[in-house]
Amino acid sequence: MNGKILVVDDEELILQSVRDILEDEGFEVQTAQDGETALKKMADELPDVVLLDIWMPGIDGLEVLKRIRDQWPLVQTVIMSGHGTIETAVKATRLGAFDFIEKPLSYEHLLLTVRNALKYRDLREENVLLRQKTDRNFRLIGKSTQMNALTDQIDIVAPTKAWVLIQGENGTGKELVARTIHNQSKRRGKPMIEVNCAAIPEELIESELFGHERGAFTGATNMRRGKFDQANGGTLFLDEIGDMSLKTQAKILRILQEQRFERVGGSKVISVDVRIIAATNKNLEREIKEGNFREDLYYRLNVIPIEIPPLRERKEDIPLLIEAFLKEFTEDMACSARKQLSPEAMERLMAYDWPGNVRELKNMIERLVILSKSPEIGLDDLPPSFHPCRHGGDAEKASAAGGTEPLWMKTSDFKEAKAFFEREYITKKLAEYGGNVKKTAEAIGIQRRHLHRKIKSLGLST
Repeated sequence: MNGKILVVDDEELILQSVRDILEDEGFEVQTAQDGETALKKMADELPDVVLLDIWMPGIDGLEVLKRIRDQWPLVQTVIMSGHGTIETAVKATRLGAFDFIEKPLSYEHLLLTVRNALKYRDLREENVLLRQKTDRNFRLIGKSTQMNALTDQIDIVAPTKAWVLIQGENGTGKELVARTIHNQSKRRGKPMIEVNCAAIPEELIESELFGHERGAFTGATNMRRGKFDQANGGTLFLDEIGDMSLKTQAKILRILQEQRFERVGGSKVISVDVRIIAATNKNLEREIKEGNFREDLYYRLNVIPIEIPPLRERKEDIPLLIEAFLKEFTEDMACSARKQLSPEAMERLMAYDWPGNVRELKNMIERLVILSKSPEIGLDDLPPSFHPCRHGGDAEKASAAGGTEPLWMKTSDFKEAKAFFEREYITKKLAEYGGNVKKTAEAIGIQRRHLHRKIKSLGLST
């Protein structure tokens, strides 16, 4: 069947002729000769599209349309009328009708309208599902004292216009907190535009943030709106704000203060209204003392400071997070059965300190769901780092167990060994250079952007 159609009209001849046409095209068709009967049939079995006459005995078509929109908003209603006027069509459209067609019916037009209504219904349903999935992905999970305090703070701050500075280790969920603030604000109907300040080369930062005019530089073949322009009326999320150069910080400060700018290569002054939410994993007060961050920019951004606790300080939230991630990944992978953690595996995960915080935990659960062969994920499914007695969780544990080899030598899996080696190597180098990503990148011979991506993917903290 191509879809379920309910035809509502007080004329038997029209009901029968429309039914014949639609059934010949493979549709499943029901009919009703008045509004009350139509609503009862919809309560028993919901159609995809309703073809609805306006003038009928009892309640008229417009009243039926109102009730359909209130009770079943995804059902698409097409109004049919032999007394069509522009006024009636406009009123029906305002009440939520998908379309308005006049009698006598053109069956080609009727079929086209029905098919378009079905496509629109599918799109709306898909949009609802995507929004539900997005809401699920962008929600804070936890009932610990720290998380309750965080959500209370967000509830207070979100409806205001105040700028927010979010601080926390890598993987704690700074973007998630920013998204939650935006979604609970009065700007939620406008976009939230993200800028990863660590990933944009200094020579391109102006074009990225402010946009450029055609011909502004080699390769600028078209005018391009910048991030500030795109976020107008909404929220601009400046992630990794502590990794901007001092030169870029000065330009950002001026724009933040004036909310006006010119595109690269242009002379027109563009005014915007954006709310700024910034985030960093660095101690900006220490960066100010070391001359790496502007004090005036810090105080401009730090109107409402929000500190996100690391996962090791709220371990009581780990079971809730694991349950949510298990549900997400088993649904996404269409697993035949919902996977669960054994009590022993849960205990082992609870004992771990999660230096990569929630991101590391989420990656681990995704891996376990993919690789475990049974519905219950047990101790043997956990990677070697969670078996200190068997493999050695780190250099100290390995030494205590009588082993001298590093962790990456303990596994026969190349990818796992490579990840262990990279984690250990980068951790030691970051510590050697006091957590300074730029100096560490220079020392080990890779680009700073590449090192930032490695730090994030490995769930490390600087």
